[in-house]
Amino acid sequence: MLGLEKFVINGGRPLVGEVTIGGAKNAAVAILPATVLAQGVCVIENLPSISDVNVSLRILAGMGVQISMVDKTTVRIDTTHLQPDAVPDDLCRQMRASYYFLGALLGRFGQAGVAMPGGCNLGPRPIDQHLKAFREMGAESGVENGRISLRAENGLQEAHIFFDMASVGATINAMLAAVRAQGTVILENVAKEPHVVDVANFLNTCGADVRGAGTDVIKIRGTQLMHGCEYSVIPDQIEAGTYMVGAALTGGNVLLRNVIPKHLEPISDKLEAAGASVEVLEDAIRVWRTGDILPVNIKTAPYPGYPTDMQALMGVLLSRAKGTSIITESVWESRFRYVDELARMGANVQVNGKVAVFEGVAELQAAPVRAPDLRAGAAIVMAALAANGVSEVDGIEYIDRGYENIVEKLTGLGADIRRVEFVQNNTVDQVV
Repeated sequence: MLGLEKFVINGGRPLVGEVTIGGAKNAAVAILPATVLAQGVCVIENLPSISDVNVSLRILAGMGVQISMVDKTTVRIDTTHLQPDAVPDDLCRQMRASYYFLGALLGRFGQAGVAMPGGCNLGPRPIDQHLKAFREMGAESGVENGRISLRAENGLQEAHIFFDMASVGATINAMLAAVRAQGTVILENVAKEPHVVDVANFLNTCGADVRGAGTDVIKIRGTQLMHGCEYSVIPDQIEAGTYMVGAALTGGNVLLRNVIPKHLEPISDKLEAAGASVEVLEDAIRVWRTGDILPVNIKTAPYPGYPTDMQALMGVLLSRAKGTSIITESVWESRFRYVDELARMGANVQVNGKVAVFEGVAELQAAPVRAPDLRAGAAIVMAALAANGVSEVDGIEYIDRGYENIVEKLTGLGADIRRVEFVQNNTVDQVV
């Protein structure tokens, strides 16, 4: 018998009101390992209250780092007595972003050992580009008993690295290692996402010299000493996009506070094409819809293209469009697994490899469904909010990895959603 949780959602209500967006998950889970590079105290603000952040903090604590919560979104981190050989393998296997401890530890200590990362199953996601960057800076790498080991006997050296693809993880990991290298490291064909820029800004605040983040080329002049700092994580682009889609899907009207509208432009453009209205304010954005949902074609791409993390959410919206829409997924494999769940709710979607064709239906029907991964899970929740009747969504541990207080935030917008504990005994679910 296993105790689990699920969402029970009574759909058909428009989302109306205001919601405050939390800190960016993808920035936070890189900035927390990056504190290893700062020999002293860092105070990180605007941290999202999500399970991936909690795991990152537990990994740091397991290495002897002193962690204290200043308030719900602010943490004080003292890495003075960090033990680089004490990385908890079991925690690293719980999240994909644990690989950032490789770059951070390699940068500060010249060696690192971290268990192979976990996270959502989105198809093959090798870390070959990460290891390529480390090797070109002079580190030797190996894998044994499920652990990745790195060692730079003579320290990390200057290098000119060209990535085979614009990988966010490899770009950030290379930056983390390079800030303590001897000489200048040049990274080309890098990722340009907002959280890449945020990590670079954090490193610079700690005394690093990182230039060009947000462009195709990043230049890093190594420094041998980095200090602590106070830093605030940027707002979460994908959490904001989720509530934007929710407003459009349910025919609601939502004002999102604590956002950077520039980061949301790819999402805003597609929502407007799909018939929603978007009002851009200084640090807020309002989304509403009064007319029909219109068909739109989308192809995901690295920033500033349409984000792959928003693909499933837009797919749910287009399942209700008046006409045919086509979504092409060009970043990750296995990103259409939510379509099977959506079909349980009456959607008409055909998938062929990396292309999905959505024939819009008049309405979605409530059904028992499951979150297949983090972003698809959020999309299924939005589908349930728009569906007629009561849906049950399980697998919500994925959603908790990236969305803080989602029940409270949705309830504040008028949704009828509850988190329910239940016991799974073979195939029988019993509400506790």
